[in-house]
Amino acid sequence: MDSYNPNEEDKELKTVGLELMFLTPEKCSSEDGITAVELAKIVNLPLETVKKKLTILKEKDIVRVKGINPKYWKFNEYNFQRMDEDDEIFLLLCSFDDVDFDKYFSY
Repeated sequence: MDSYNPNEEDKELKTVGLELMFLTPEKCSSEDGITAVELAKIVNLPLETVKKKLTILKEKDIVRVKGINPKYWKFNEYNFQRMDEDDEIFLLLCSFDDVDFDKYFSY
């Protein structure tokens, strides 16, 4: 299994994490969250890559999973706000320098 390398910014992990963080109910097929397949289409990444990134985020307890087949993924805002501020993944998801917020919000 891939482990997170804090020395190298993981752009794919950031993409998946931010998409989940800003996910609106309208983008989900279920109130329980979004499937990995749906998420892969939105972020335009291979399904296996998205699944690996979801696993990393789940291990950090900032996404939760519900169901078996399909699994629905949802960002856990409560746990994210309680993460250690020095955690590499927390810092990665809070680094907004290169983020285009227009793709997450429609005005």
